[in-house]
Amino acid sequence: MLLERALRLQPLSASEGVKLFLEASTPDLIWVADALRQIHQPGNIVTWLIDRNINITNICISGCTFCNFHRKINGEGTYTTTMEEYQQKIDEMIQLGGNQLLLQGGMHPRYGLKFYTDLFRELKQKYPGVKLHALGPPEVVHIARKERMPFREVLEKLMASGLDSLPGAGAEILCDRVRKEISPGKASAQDWLEVMKEAHQLHILTSATMMFGHIETPMERMEHLVQLRDLQAKKPADSPGFKAFIPWPFMSEGTLLGKSKAFKAIWPIDYIRMIAISRIMLNNIENIQASWLTVGKETGQLALHAGANDLGSIMIEENVVSAAGASFSMDAQQMQKCIIDAGYTPQLRNQAYELISLPAGV
Repeated sequence: MLLERALRLQPLSASEGVKLFLEASTPDLIWVADALRQIHQPGNIVTWLIDRNINITNICISGCTFCNFHRKINGEGTYTTTMEEYQQKIDEMIQLGGNQLLLQGGMHPRYGLKFYTDLFRELKQKYPGVKLHALGPPEVVHIARKERMPFREVLEKLMASGLDSLPGAGAEILCDRVRKEISPGKASAQDWLEVMKEAHQLHILTSATMMFGHIETPMERMEHLVQLRDLQAKKPADSPGFKAFIPWPFMSEGTLLGKSKAFKAIWPIDYIRMIAISRIMLNNIENIQASWLTVGKETGQLALHAGANDLGSIMIEENVVSAAGASFSMDAQQMQKCIIDAGYTPQLRNQAYELISLPAGV
C-alpha cells in the first residue's frame, strides 16, 4: 500500500503521488502526513520567525502573468529601495525582535552583479548581525546571463559579499510547459534546479517553494515534488540543502493570468491535501511550512495537523502576494497565540531552523 510505503520513508513516484492525491481520503492523508511529521520533527513544537521582506526594486523583465507587483523600467510607480529606506526598515525590524532580511526584487535589466554585491556589503557593514536571505534562482540566472558567468561563480561572489541563504523563490511549477505561459522571462525549470544544485554544493542554506492552483496538472505538481526530492538526495551530506518546503495557492486578484482564465478556487480542504501530500512525497525535507499569509490563520492551523511543522514569518512587510489579494496579517503575539490555539508550543527560530530565545518585549 502506498501510504504504508510512505510511512517507511520510501520514495513514491510522481504517478503514485497523483493516485494518492486524487483517490486517498483526506483523513488518511492527514493521518499519514502527521505521523511523518513526527518522524522528521518529533514533539509538539511549531516554529516561527521574525523577519522582514524588503523588495529591492519592482522593475522586472520577467513578465509573470500572475504578478501585480512588477513594473516595466519606464512605467509608472517604479522604485529601487534606497539605503536610507533600508536603514529605516531594518531599524524597525530589529526593534520588533528580527534579525533577518528576505531581500527580493525584480529582474532589473540594468542591475548586474556589482549592484547586488555592493548592496550586500553595505548592508553587512551597517548591520553585521543581520542575516541576508536574498534573491532566488531566477535572479541568479538573470545575473549570470548579464555577466556571462557560471551560476556557481555568481553564487560565490554573492556569498563573499554577505549572502547568508538562498530562498526558493520563482519555482512556481518546475515544468517548462507551465513556465512558458505564466513566467516567460524567468529561468527554466532546469536552470532553477541547477542553481540550487550549485548552492547545495557550496553549502548555502536554501528553501523550496511551489505556487499551485493555476494551469498546472496534478502530475506536474507531483513531478515538481519529485524533482525537489531527487535534488535533495544528491546534496553533500554536510550541506543543509533544502531546509524547508513552502507551498501556497495562486492569488489571482487583478492579475493577467486571473483575468485570462477561469480558475477553480483553492478551498481549505484542497490546501490541506496539498500540504499532506507534500509531506508524504518529500521524504527527505524536514520542514513543511504552512502559508498562513495566503490561506489565513485558521487554515494554517489545520495544516499543522496535516504535516506542517512551521508557520513561517510574522511578515513585518510583504508586497508581492499582497498585491494579488493576500490580506492576512499577524504580529508576534498573535502568531504565538495562533500556534497555542492549534494545540502546539510556539518556538522562535532562525532561517537555519535553529531554535532561538524570544527577544525581550516580544
